[in-house]
Amino acid sequence: MREVAEAYLGHKVTDAVITVPAYFNNSQRQATKDAGAIAGLNVLRIINEPTAAALAYGLEKNVGNKGGEECAHFRSRWCIEDGIFEVKSTAGDTHLGGEDFDNRMVDHFVKEFKRKYKKDINPTSVPSVRLRTACERAKRTLSSSTKLPLKLTHCLTELTSLQLHHSCPF
Repeated sequence: MREVAEAYLGHKVTDAVITVPAYFNNSQRQATKDAGAIAGLNVLRIINEPTAAALAYGLEKNVGNKGGEECAHFRSRWCIEDGIFEVKSTAGDTHLGGEDFDNRMVDHFVKEFKRKYKKDINPTSVPSVRLRTACERAKRTLSSSTKLPLKLTHCLTELTSLQLHHSCPF
């Protein structure tokens, strides 16, 4: 990543703020910081990925300017003052993530299948495993696309990101 950053910025990178998943514990955060040091980086901070996303969004949109101090409220509350970012608080469910969305998608399609074909899908069957794999792929694709055809044996369903949102109301 250091080389990618240097190529993008066009100069040597010595300092870094590294992001980690929100569910990382202190030892995982320290291991990440140590890995940065081994790579020759001065690790300034370790921050949660959702916080980094909120910061990037806030910078892009110039969210909430309040007399020289910018604040945004997402799952993270942060402020920028004199060029320094300070995370005031972070809230969220660290056990809410990719697998939870996969489960909701699988449940949605199992219900659809039962509604259309009046048959249950055994959760340990090969079709169920294939459905889960297709849902995982669909979730990844929908991170950067607005729709995709989801082809399953004996049925074809088009899933849009809006339908995904409605079938996964967290």
